[in-house]
Amino acid sequence: MGMKNPLHRKKLQLALKAFSTKTIEKQSDLDHIWVTRWLDDIGLPQYKDQFHEARVDGRMLQYLTVVTSQLHHLSVKCAIHVLHVNKFNPFCLRRRPGDEKQPSPSEVVQWSNHRVMEWLRAVDLAEYAPNLRGSGVHGGLIILEPRFTAETLALLLNIPPQKTLLRRHLATAFSSLVGLQASQEKREYGNATGHMPLTTTAKVKPKKLGFTQFSHLRKRKPDDSVDYICPIDSSTHTVNRLTRSSANRGFIVFCFSLFSYFFFNNKSHHV
Repeated sequence: MGMKNPLHRKKLQLALKAFSTKTIEKQSDLDHIWVTRWLDDIGLPQYKDQFHEARVDGRMLQYLTVVTSQLHHLSVKCAIHVLHVNKFNPFCLRRRPGDEKQPSPSEVVQWSNHRVMEWLRAVDLAEYAPNLRGSGVHGGLIILEPRFTAETLALLLNIPPQKTLLRRHLATAFSSLVGLQASQEKREYGNATGHMPLTTTAKVKPKKLGFTQFSHLRKRKPDDSVDYICPIDSSTHTVNRLTRSSANRGFIVFCFSLFSYFFFNNKSHHV
């Protein structure tokens, strides 16, 4: 067929595999048009052209090439995890405020980027809300990522460090939003030895293969990645664990089945 884009080939492989095994997959209902709208929801519209070119659909979301920005990488991982927990329900994200006066963490985890901006307006930080456009901040990232704190949010909102009262106000509102348990666990994670705070400039470093590892590449199955972020079995375990504890824990140290699907030198193939 002359397919040159590796992601197009992967998409065809996944479709053929599902057809041959007669597997019913909820994610197969999510086409590449839906995925581009989903990128708007999670606050990453700048990737829409690349995803559209690669025709990334619901199946492909678990086989993406790594996103180089660490913050955006985590944003995509958390967003995919939310989809998993909600069984790939295309309408699971909440875009508008509801009737809830004090939303629970299980509700916040489903907030879109726009809904987070609405919350900022509700806590008297309207002038900073537009700074979250293109940031990748959504409810899943806020609740699920242990390194995402009020300080991270203040940095993304461009609130100057000297505005201590404003930052303190944000920290209070943030703690109320994520809940007591999540706040405590984020603090514990931040105080742990070797903790590296989340920044807006950090990059994801691809795993480098040593010479001893190349001998095993031929033995890999076609769907295997050279650098799994997490084995696929662990994803199932994590999803089940979150479902059993009902995201009200407000926080989870997660591991996802978002794969790093080969590191191509040609940047046009990267998503």
